[in-house]
Amino acid sequence: QVQLVESGGGLVQDGGSLKLSCAASVDVFSFAVMKWFRQAPGRQRELVATISRECRTTYEDFVKGRFFISADYRKNIMFLEMLNLKPEDTAVYYCNAILRGVEYWGQGIQVTVSS
Repeated sequence: QVQLVESGGGLVQDGGSLKLSCAASVDVFSFAVMKWFRQAPGRQRELVATISRECRTTYEDFVKGRFFISADYRKNIMFLEMLNLKPEDTAVYYCNAILRGVEYWGQGIQVTVSS
């Protein structure tokens, strides 16, 4: 059973920074791609960033240049470093991975940016 556990969320002021972690219960090399999503109140869950096993990264336009995704393959942890946070970044953030056709989600972690 694959488990993904997020940590590092919290309350930060406009312009502040946070670094989220997603700890996996399996070798993250098992996943071809890992992703971060977020869901703001009243809105659909949306993709934020992805990282492949080959360390190729992608970002949605609304976080480019502010958010940075990475992974520590020895510790089986994926990160999302978030800089220059804005109130519109307030959301529950989820890590996501697919293994052998099964999609796994973390429980989500709250990020709140105050203006």
